[in-house]
Amino acid sequence: MKFYQQGDVLIKHTKKIPSEAVRVRHTVLAEGEVTGHAHRASGEGVVVMEFDGTLFMDAPNGAEVTHEEHGPHTIPPGIYEIGIVKEYDHFAEEIREVAD
Repeated sequence: MKFYQQGDVLIKHTKKIPSEAVRVRHTVLAEGEVTGHAHRASGEGVVVMEFDGTLFMDAPNGAEVTHEEHGPHTIPPGIYEIGIVKEYDHFAEEIREVAD
């Protein structure tokens, strides 16, 4: 299984997008909590869909993921599930999303 990461965004290759997923009107994979910057996908045919709070990206010709504070990442053609990297705080004994 292939994974790609840009900052706190995890892009994981998957076999299919759930049939119940709905296309969203943007190609933002994640927005920054503090700066307002965003991880955006672009490329011919790139579609972002959402199902049950999870984003999926169909990139039939590949995609370029950009962010104002990170270098661009080229993602090969495929179908991907989008997630946020998690970290474990041993002192607070909790799992939380990494803030970008």
